[in-house]
Amino acid sequence: MIKIKGIEKKYIKKIVLKDINFEMNEGSCVGILGGNGSGKTTLLSVLAGILKPDAGQFIYMGRDLLRDKIFRRSTVGLIPQTNPLIEELSAWDNLILWYDKNELLKALKSGVPAMLGIDEFLNVRVSRMSGGMKKRLSIACAVASSPRVLLMDEPSAALDLVCKEHIHNYINAFKKAGGSIILVTHDEGDLKLCTRHYILKNGILEAYIYDGDVHKLVDRIR
Repeated sequence: MIKIKGIEKKYIKKIVLKDINFEMNEGSCVGILGGNGSGKTTLLSVLAGILKPDAGQFIYMGRDLLRDKIFRRSTVGLIPQTNPLIEELSAWDNLILWYDKNELLKALKSGVPAMLGIDEFLNVRVSRMSGGMKKRLSIACAVASSPRVLLMDEPSAALDLVCKEHIHNYINAFKKAGGSIILVTHDEGDLKLCTRHYILKNGILEAYIYDGDVHKLVDRIR
């Protein structure tokens, strides 16, 4: 069981996150929805330990990941919306920064990099990759330590159908293996992967039952 308890964050006088609370089981995916500037990325940054919250806890296996940095690093993986890769290096060179060489060779045959099709562009420099290639490579790097919790920020944004399929297949496999995902998205296809949905608006997180009606969802987010 994962518990997000009382997360708060403000910048000067602006409250971005106000008493954020939710729980999720292992093997599930929670979708965080909301308009631009609603605080979704801020929430992921707090949970990843990039930003320090003003209050709150991120409980996993009875330990607060916001305070236990060593445990958080081995437990949580972050796939940011922006590209975190080194542009001058190839896919292989980026991966080897995160994997042991022997582990990487095995992973390229039967691990996450293989599932994401990284072997198709292993020697391509990042600066020459498509957006989909970069996103798949970012995921492969983020999960090198075999995290149990993934924080994903717009993983399918602006990608073609083939790349989305690669990523969706990985998300489903990760859940099936007992992993948990907190997913920020606007993509309709991503919404179907989520077991529960929440809307973040004016700093407040509220549960939302998504029934497939996108127009109703958009009206709620506005």
